[in-house]
Amino acid sequence: MKIEERLKPLPTSVSHNCFACSPRNTAGLQMQFFTDEKAVFSRVTIPAHLCGWNDVAHGGVISTILDETMGWATMYLLRCISLTQTLTVDFKKPVSIGTLMEVESKILELKGKREATVDGVLRDTDGKVCAKSMGTFTTFSPAVAKRLKIADDHMLEWYHSLFETT
Repeated sequence: MKIEERLKPLPTSVSHNCFACSPRNTAGLQMQFFTDEKAVFSRVTIPAHLCGWNDVAHGGVISTILDETMGWATMYLLRCISLTQTLTVDFKKPVSIGTLMEVESKILELKGKREATVDGVLRDTDGKVCAKSMGTFTTFSPAVAKRLKIADDHMLEWYHSLFETT
């Protein structure tokens, strides 16, 4: 069963131009996210214009997919704004462009009030691991994110709407 059929969809804002998740960025990945309240998931097909060698997806694009899903996991599961502090990616298997991939991210550990360790796994539709990631994310309350100009009022309004139906 597809993740879209078994998991809760998370709304994506249409008012920004994020390369990874904006539905209006025609050059981007247009990722959509789903949750089971324990992890955040996405399915993505990497377009041909983001290839590296031949028909293999560029490693930076794979890293972006993992980082974005890990960021969404931090934002949704911890109910905070976050920024990537560190990110490591282990590339296990080449990813072909035009191939549907599945990604899952979850929170592994909270480090005090301001950091979270998050992991991500990118798999092909046969369940084979193509890349794994681990990251540390700095977390911010919405008020601090606004004060530091990480988020504006419009973004925070959308952010709060994520939790209205939970």
